[in-house]
Amino acid sequence: MSQPLVLIIDDDQRLAAMVETYLAQNGLRVEHAETAQAGLDRLAQAAPGSFSALILDLMLPDVDGLEVCRRLRGMPQPLRSLPVLMLTAKGDPLDRVIGLELGADDYLPKPFEPRELLARLRALLRRPTLADAGSPAGLPSAAEPPLRFGRLEIDPGARIVRVDGAERPLTAYQFDLLMAFAQRAGRVLSREQLIDALKGGALEPFDRSIDVHVGRVRAAIEDDPKAPRRIITVRGAGYVFAKVQDA
Repeated sequence: MSQPLVLIIDDDQRLAAMVETYLAQNGLRVEHAETAQAGLDRLAQAAPGSFSALILDLMLPDVDGLEVCRRLRGMPQPLRSLPVLMLTAKGDPLDRVIGLELGADDYLPKPFEPRELLARLRALLRRPTLADAGSPAGLPSAAEPPLRFGRLEIDPGARIVRVDGAERPLTAYQFDLLMAFAQRAGRVLSREQLIDALKGGALEPFDRSIDVHVGRVRAAIEDDPKAPRRIITVRGAGYVFAKVQDA
């Protein structure tokens, strides 16, 4: 099996070289782009499925990482579902929230320990992709039939979500989050249980990050995300996915 290939988009050459060396020592290949446009061009030119993950800096010399993430999520599959780990020297929680809302899967502030970067990256790489024939325990496999909840259809094999037959775009993380809910329909799930189901106990991106992802899933599948009927908040406990859905 070939080593996973990771693209890092960061104008800090010294940091990128350090990350590349460390990841190479741990079984990963890395390519580096210093600008957003160079990184996007490299992704677009590569053969489908070439890259396994993207490490993306928030502050770039041409456009910022948030715009890169937005453009990436507008690309065709499999690039649209490419796992994204966002890096930034800014500690403002709002930046973290915006990054996740635009499609980043995880977030790591600078400076960081290389071991933590590797742990988070491995957690992203463990998630199934469109090209996977199988999947980790607890997550969907290509052999599973579509799940239907009223007007909502979740296709684990194609990793596609539809409402009334229309596809609703989700990132890889968000799709797995919805699957975690659907496979446990009717059960109240805490944030910790959801994180454990998604990452197998890996480090949490940051406090309450799961709430942002739930909000993005709601925006995709609910008629009115502000009054959700599919993913319902249970105050003080977590969330529950409605087993019977008439909407």
